[in-house]
Amino acid sequence: MTPERASPRARDTWIVLAAALLARLAVVAWAASRFPPTADGTFYHRIAERVAAGLGYTWLWPDGVVTYAAHYPVGYPALIGGAYAIFGAHPGVAMATNALLGALAAVAVHRLAARAFPPGPALVAGLLAALHPGLVAYTPALMSEGVTASLVACAAWASAWVRDAVLLGARRTIAARIVLLGIVVGLATLVRPQSLVFAPLFALIAVAPLTGPRARRTTLGFAALATVSALAVCAPWTIRNCERMNRCALVSVNGGWNLLIGADPASTGAWSPIKVPDACREVWDEAGKDACFGRAATRYIAEHPGAWLSLVPRKLAATFDYCGAAGWYLHESNSAACGDRCKLGLGVAETLYERGVLALSLIGLARAATGSRARRFATWAVVALGLVFLFLVHAWVAYAALVVAALFGGRSLLRGPVLPAASVAVLGATLLTHAVFFGAGRYGLVTFPLIAGMAGVVFAGLRTRA
Repeated sequence: MTPERASPRARDTWIVLAAALLARLAVVAWAASRFPPTADGTFYHRIAERVAAGLGYTWLWPDGVVTYAAHYPVGYPALIGGAYAIFGAHPGVAMATNALLGALAAVAVHRLAARAFPPGPALVAGLLAALHPGLVAYTPALMSEGVTASLVACAAWASAWVRDAVLLGARRTIAARIVLLGIVVGLATLVRPQSLVFAPLFALIAVAPLTGPRARRTTLGFAALATVSALAVCAPWTIRNCERMNRCALVSVNGGWNLLIGADPASTGAWSPIKVPDACREVWDEAGKDACFGRAATRYIAEHPGAWLSLVPRKLAATFDYCGAAGWYLHESNSAACGDRCKLGLGVAETLYERGVLALSLIGLARAATGSRARRFATWAVVALGLVFLFLVHAWVAYAALVVAALFGGRSLLRGPVLPAASVAVLGATLLTHAVFFGAGRYGLVTFPLIAGMAGVVFAGLRTRA
């Protein structure tokens, strides 16, 4: 076994970092004084102010009563609350924090690409992530999706770092790096709880090249170590929830809410005002109400499995057909500064860009297909189907096709470079999550950095062929 590809040249890394940071800081300079927090961002901003003031994750009600809260995950308000404590509680500080993490994600994508592709295509992959209009324009949003995308990309980078130790046969180093991988995933979990699944997935990808009679046991052990490390990061907050919320919760108490919204037979697949079941109308405790909603949703799903499954295409369409998160947020925050044309223009630019990089990823995956003739034919057939739907109404089929086509690679996908496997893991997990709960364009944003990096597969193939 040999390491994947030599470390990328420092010059290219600096180019990606500079492009990503300058683009985002330019948007922050324009937006900081124009766009106040809106939607969920209003809540995050207020909680961050309280965190910065040393008041913790508590909520001040209009009548002066203060209660402990955990409806939204703690990670993002805690992050910007720390920045507020140092630099002042201004939305521009949160936007600058978003910019720094977004730039770091672009560097992570470039580092991953440099392990898989020649220097030129790796640089292109990094720049595609650095200048993604959906990611750049979402920087002013005081929302958690952009930070989640950045932390997940960094976790994939940590997975590649583990892979380096695996290929060198350094067992002790593998364990130390697995712990670091778990810590990064733990931070992402505090921002978005479903990110926890990436601890074992990224660990399995990292150690896939292990061989020998005990390889399976060792692999599972490393996956468990990554998961335990991630849980350890969340443990203090979990203990706090058990003590303060009258019910234990890993991170937040909104899973029942989201499951019930996603089980609404009249749903469009996206968020809608929750229809409170009769059994939950007199439940006022925050965690208790969420548990009640979860029971009601589970009962409906068990009684109407067909009706619930019929909602899955709507949810995936709401998540992947059209994002438009940046234009929506800016327009919602200040329609005078970002009117209808601004919102539409950002949505069109983002959609064309995202579908373009997805098309490149699909084509590159098909060109790189290996194995039997039947397997290669199946890969091309699924990719062709994805490309057809990519430019039709239901583009979510193309995202699902990317996952299916990649899975035809079997072990070669796991044992190959980390970037394709990690991209498929993130995309697959996102598809499954929002097939169960409800969808929204901004929830698909977590896949944007790695999918942009995957587009480098095409350029790598063209370079190799030349």
